[in-house]
Amino acid sequence: MSLKSTAVWNAQRKCYEFQQGCNVPARLFFNETLFDELEEGVFKQVQAACNFPGVDSVVITPDAHVGYVVPVGSVIATTGTLCQAPVGFDIGCGIMCFRSPVDVSRGMDNALRLKFSQAVMEGIGLGAGKGGHYPVTEEKFQEIFRFGGAALGYRRAEAERDFLPVDDTWDIPKNSNNILKRGMGQLGSLGGGNHFCELQHDQHGKLWVMVHTGSRGFGHGLATHYIHEGADYLKSKGVKIAGGAEALCFEPDNPLYNDYRNAVAAGGNFAIANRLIIWEVVGKAFKKVFGKEPELVYEISHNLVQLEQIPGTGERWVHRKGATRAFPAGHPMLVGTPWEKTGHPILIPGSMGDTSYVLYAAQGAANSLYSVNHGCGRRHSRNAMRDLLTQSAANKEMKNLGVMVNAGGDVPIDESPGAYKSSKDVIESVVSAGLATVAYTLTPLVSIKGTD
Repeated sequence: MSLKSTAVWNAQRKCYEFQQGCNVPARLFFNETLFDELEEGVFKQVQAACNFPGVDSVVITPDAHVGYVVPVGSVIATTGTLCQAPVGFDIGCGIMCFRSPVDVSRGMDNALRLKFSQAVMEGIGLGAGKGGHYPVTEEKFQEIFRFGGAALGYRRAEAERDFLPVDDTWDIPKNSNNILKRGMGQLGSLGGGNHFCELQHDQHGKLWVMVHTGSRGFGHGLATHYIHEGADYLKSKGVKIAGGAEALCFEPDNPLYNDYRNAVAAGGNFAIANRLIIWEVVGKAFKKVFGKEPELVYEISHNLVQLEQIPGTGERWVHRKGATRAFPAGHPMLVGTPWEKTGHPILIPGSMGDTSYVLYAAQGAANSLYSVNHGCGRRHSRNAMRDLLTQSAANKEMKNLGVMVNAGGDVPIDESPGAYKSSKDVIESVVSAGLATVAYTLTPLVSIKGTD
């Protein structure tokens, strides 16, 4: 009997529940179509998510797919333990978007789309390992990884948070893969893979831009360092790590506990600052090309562990790997913010050929640890897409969809629309479960991605 077949539909909570081989049950927020498509391998990783020490709640979001140790699309709450895999290597990766009063007709002008694409591609670093164009002193970089958006003058009105607290006594590990140098050189860079900058229009005919990127080599270097340190410590204690070093966790009595907590905060702060630096570059390019000042709507992370108040439960460390916060109106952590009476915006991108969304959480989000999906999730691996699609077919598909990719260059085959699940199905899963409601639908006009 397959693990998947043991999952049971809960009609009251509108999710599947799975507990086979798990210390705690997991809730899977999928509609029937997406559940039927779900890989069997996801369930072995759900078991891993449910069996970390100190776990008391697990949610799997409708974009979930097989990841490292736990699925991408996991939300894991613990009473004290900090887990590495449910944060991942791209600490603090997230989404930012801004809107404008510019009419969609301007965004459909090929000459203007090309000018915008070229300006963005010249202004930010694109591709794996590529640096940005934001020179910074070591002193300023210390301020950035300690104070995130606040170091750049931003406040919580524009971002999910000003910054994540970093202890004064903590610093970047020395002699460890040039973490400091990599971080200083990559501010203002997009990276590769599924990271993007996209020009879109909403259902009211106005132009938006959405950006997806994270902590680049800085976050990766921190994660790698503490994986090695954590594995060595557990080995010295005779503890075997099932699933490999990435499956390690830091319990409160572990001497590396506070170091890892600070590293996640520092990586998250870098990612926040990186997105906001990109916003300034892309915002200037937008105004230059389209003639209007855009408005930053929100900036939010989706690869973090954060201490949160869960009403009715208390304080928990909430890990989100490829999942995003969904605090509705009245949530205690929104008190005193601009979003106290509305809930904060939730930014969910589709593929480069599909619709993206801005939502607001509903009260039903209490059932999902106040979390929803961070995107639409892969349907096919990168290697599978390269086998399924030729370069000419990928280019033709995007041309037929009316989306300009990389200023008219080749489309990254592994990021083609067919690689991802239908955004309509994913959002339907969220809305039908009462987790959130849709405010804006965003259709792509230009997509810029770093090619690896």
